[in-house]
This record gives sequence, structure tokens and C-alpha cells, in this order.
Amino acid sequence: MKQIRPNAMILDGGLATELQARGCDISGALWSARVLRTAPETIEQLHYDYYAAGADCATTASYQASYEGFAGIGLDADETTRLLRLSVELARSARSRYQRDHPEDRRELFVAASVGPYGAILHDGSEYRGDYGLSAAQLVAFHARRFEVLATAGADLLACETIPVLEEARAYVELLKRHPLAQAWLSFTSPDGVHTSHGEPLMECARLIDTIPNVFAVGVNCVKPEVVGDAIRALAAGTGKPILVYPNSGECWEAGHERWHGTPGNSLAALAPEWIHAGAHHIGGCCRVGPGEITRLKTVLRPTATQAS
Repeated sequence: MKQIRPNAMILDGGLATELQARGCDISGALWSARVLRTAPETIEQLHYDYYAAGADCATTASYQASYEGFAGIGLDADETTRLLRLSVELARSARSRYQRDHPEDRRELFVAASVGPYGAILHDGSEYRGDYGLSAAQLVAFHARRFEVLATAGADLLACETIPVLEEARAYVELLKRHPLAQAWLSFTSPDGVHTSHGEPLMECARLIDTIPNVFAVGVNCVKPEVVGDAIRALAAGTGKPILVYPNSGECWEAGHERWHGTPGNSLAALAPEWIHAGAHHIGGCCRVGPGEITRLKTVLRPTATQAS
């Protein structure tokens, strides 16, 4: 894995919700992971479009992919391993194709392999509650095989994301100790910008991660935009590592009906200057945030580069 540069990255936006907007069926427990089998070329094109929109980092379609989840539809371990590796190959292919098509764009582009939380396999919204009732050791056992594959699949870094509970962060920390060459970010869900979804202080989560050398950033994702400023301050109180934020559109996910409801909040581009002032380093979007919003974010964060292009 390459060394992550210290200057700020623009992250990509939502994957599953944008795939759905492009006509992919993401219903059922596998969510976006099913598209790895049914329409991998659509995933590759979406990664390409995020790079073209201004994102420096594409996050793979492995968030919902797991051995247990794929076994539920009759796939064996070898096929699951292939699909996990394919998720990284698709992002790498999109990056290579974009760089061939745009040799004038000298940005350093990254691929982050998504390691979704245990709650993702449950497909019941648990990543916004964290009520697993599992110990860190049990969560290590769940994540270990997938973590090993994604850590060695050719991504530049691991995105351990949408973490709702401190015990799961402890599990990721243990796995990162086993893979000292892997670099990762850890990103939490939070209803209020002060606590995890399960209720632990974000500052405590940041303190746990602060001493882990191969975690290069800590943050929040798939949270409402209005809580991001408080989350940045809470995390910064517990760590000197860069802060990373990629909220959703501000709408709410209703797991039982597999739908989003509510009204979108202020745009990322409108709020990003406030987040930078609060201490955010890496900024992007999550669910219901598409390439168009990433382009608007780029115009705010890098106006000179936008004018030059």
C-alpha cells in the first residue's frame, strides 16, 4: 500500500444509492454487493465518474460483501474471495482508465477498500444502532477473513467505515495490528456528533485510535450534515490524527422498508468551509450524494484547479 499523502483528499460519494439511480437492483441483504455479480461494468463506470467529478479516492463496492452474506445466496468461499478482489480491481481499472483519458490531470488518485461493519450483513439498520451484543473478539472473528483479502487485494488503503459501536473499533484495531503494512481510516456513525450510535463518546473512540500507527485518519460517515461540525470537534479532542468526514444527504434510512425519507440538508459544498475551519482534513459524501455534488465540493475546496480544468 502506498503512503497516504498529508494534504487533504476529496473523497467520493455514495455507491449503492448512485448505482440504484443508474438502474441497478440493490434490494435484499446484499445491497450494492450484488452488483459485483450482475453489473460490474456499472460499478467501474461509477468509480470513473467520481474521479472525473474531482474525487481523489474511490471506495470499493465491498461494504456489504461478506462470506456469510454470499453464502446466503449459495456462493462458496472461493467465489466470495473472487468478488472481494474484483471490487478492488474495478476501482483500480477505473483509475487507470481515467488517467489514460486525462493525462493532464496530475492528481494522485487512491483506491480505498471498504470494510463495512457487522451491521451491514444484518441489513436491518444496525450500523445506525450498534446493538450487536458481540464482543470485540467475536467481531474480530467475523471480520478477519474478509479483512485479510481486502488488505492484500491491491487497494491503497482500507476504509473501515460506518462503525456504530466502540467494540467494533477495537476489533478493527486488533486486525490492523495483525496487518501492520495496511493503512486505514476508521469512521463512525453518530446521531448527535458527540456519541457513536451505540452511545460511546466519539472522543473516547478517537483516543483508542490515536496510538495506532497504521490508522492515518479518523472520522464520521453516513451522518446528517448538521452534526458534522460537532463530530469534528469531538474527535479532535481525542486525537491528533487528521479528521475525515463524509456525511449522507441528510435523509434517513428506513431499513424495514428499504427506503430513504425526509428532506436533504444543506449541500456539502455549502458546509465544507465550516468543516475545514473546525479541523476536517478529508471530505466527501456518503449515501444519496452523487458525482454532481462532489464536483460542487471540488469547486469550493479547489477553486484554482477547477478554473484550470
